[in-house]
Amino acid sequence: DDYARDRGLIPSIIDGAADRLRPVFLTTATTVLGLAPLLFERSQQAQFLKPTVITLVYGVGVGMVLVLIVVPALIAIQSDVSRQVVALRRALRTTRASGLRVVMAGAGVAMVGWLVVTLGWMAWQGQVHPALIEVWPLMAQVTGMAMAVGLFIAGALAIAILSFLAGGVGVILVRRRKIRQLA
Repeated sequence: DDYARDRGLIPSIIDGAADRLRPVFLTTATTVLGLAPLLFERSQQAQFLKPTVITLVYGVGVGMVLVLIVVPALIAIQSDVSRQVVALRRALRTTRASGLRVVMAGAGVAMVGWLVVTLGWMAWQGQVHPALIEVWPLMAQVTGMAMAVGLFIAGALAIAILSFLAGGVGVILVRRRKIRQLA
């Protein structure tokens, strides 16, 4: 947080990961090297400890990747998404965004409805809605929850794309109307 105030987010993420590289790597290396003799021991007592040692070694290794790569990437993603959410909130607060509000409300209702039709029906009946199988016969090869999740994702993407296009067309029409009024 101190780096981000002084340098900006992305440079602070890079500097923070670089600052933590040496201590995290040394901790991981010493743990793995300290447990390595148990991995190669053939005695009966060591066989009892091998699953624990393997779990510790892989856990520390994965933890190093998480700390140095995944967490910084998630922080950058969080920043990008928060900027988009703030921009959407600002757009919806303006008095000129009544059409955009309608599109967003319609998209939200459509998403909730699609969730109920796909995953809700699956949770309630234990099978995918028969009408959906008729609409997408290729999905009939996949069964159960995987089919319901696939249908939900495909439909949600379609709704998102259509609402994005509708919002874009609405913004273009509003701008054209303003230009005509000024002329």
